[in-house]
Amino acid sequence: MTRSDLVAELAERFGQLTHRDTEFAVKTILDAMSDALARGHRIEIRGFGSFSINRRPPRMGRNPRSGEPVLIPEKLVPHFKPGKALREAVDANVPVAPEPAELAAG
Repeated sequence: MTRSDLVAELAERFGQLTHRDTEFAVKTILDAMSDALARGHRIEIRGFGSFSINRRPPRMGRNPRSGEPVLIPEKLVPHFKPGKALREAVDANVPVAPEPAELAAG
């Protein structure tokens, strides 16, 4: 689902909101979440999951062309951990894949 899909879904569900108002609301929420993460805060949405910042320590990498070692600096990256309700909802909707033996026999 893209941002525009989310806006369209919300505008359809809440007929009293215009498409422009819905777009503004989604943008405001996502901007607030981005700002909170940029300030180092944790975001928790009960039943959905939590967003936090993980630190990736500096490390030595290699230049793929020359093969020479390159220092890769420390990075702070966003991390999402799904909540229990989301994990269970996704797991409940996963179709069971046929076993390889069933594919060969069929």
